Amino acid sequence: MSKLIKPIDYEPLLDGRQTEQGIKLIKNFFQQNLSTELRLSRVTAPLFVLKGLGVNDDLNGVERPVAFPIKDLADSQAEVVHSLAKWKRLTLAEYHIDEGYGIYADMNAIRADEELDNLHSLYVDQWDWEAVISSGQRTLAHLQNVVERIYAAILRTEFLTCETYLRVKPFLPERIHFIHSEALLRRYPGLTPKEREDAICREYGAVFVIGIGGKLSNGEKHDGRAPDYDDWSTVAENGLAGLNGDILIWYPLLGRSVELSSMGIRVDKESLLRQLKLEGEEDREQLYFHRQLLSGRLPLSIGGGIGQSRLCMVLLHKAHIGEIQASIWPDAMRSACREMGIRLI
Repeated sequence: MSKLIKPIDYEPLLDGRQTEQGIKLIKNFFQQNLSTELRLSRVTAPLFVLKGLGVNDDLNGVERPVAFPIKDLADSQAEVVHSLAKWKRLTLAEYHIDEGYGIYADMNAIRADEELDNLHSLYVDQWDWEAVISSGQRTLAHLQNVVERIYAAILRTEFLTCETYLRVKPFLPERIHFIHSEALLRRYPGLTPKEREDAICREYGAVFVIGIGGKLSNGEKHDGRAPDYDDWSTVAENGLAGLNGDILIWYPLLGRSVELSSMGIRVDKESLLRQLKLEGEEDREQLYFHRQLLSGRLPLSIGGGIGQSRLCMVLLHKAHIGEIQASIWPDAMRSACREMGIRLI
């Protein structure tokens, strides 16, 4: 409850029925734009995968997946996915997707260890996407180009939302600003990573923070990343490590930055081995996904996830993600939200 942000004099701009219509409008329009912009085809995604294959996303490495036994598989354990980061790359190979094209899926997950607040829920829904690239596109320039195209789709979606619901006013800037996490540390050396994100987003409105997962000059990470999907250790053209990052925006209603997407150029054989060694996870080399990658059976790719409920939340000017999706919340949080006029579904 201490993390619940309580906006002063909050009044929802849309009622319950308009909100549901707005969610449908945003989801339909944005995924069509994303698909067209990045040349992605929709695929059907799993809700759970078998434990022990190395296919599930380990996120920061400390989150526990929801698991259950499968009766018809001699009680083998299945895990509810955290995301589809590695599953998508296997699917690119299975479907023989050509270079320059990709896939996207509706990803639904349960993250039981999430600390609940205005932005974080037990239930996670996002557009998980992945595209095949060439070796020459494993560059910071290509990453930035893809980020700009995704941000352009977000801006188009904001415009349609505001045209449909006149009480909703646009607030996103026309351009997204790029900064490396090391440069962000040097700019705000006395702040925590989250405070640094707030400071830079307050200044620019929309920011892509590059290079998340590796240690910075102060010996700390900007944020955690698993070592086996994003490439956060390769030195890019500017001499700084990292070919991944997060899309963040400044959200005036809550007075804080909001992460809309985590994405990056994926590891190749060399960066996978390097990152597994850095994290002391060399034993993962024997898992199914990692063997496929190390043997050259998986294409080079770029990919990420874009939060569906979060995008709807900020574009409809909602104060809590529970106004967009149905989840479970502590009784104290429900009571506090009710007092503020925040209607949790």
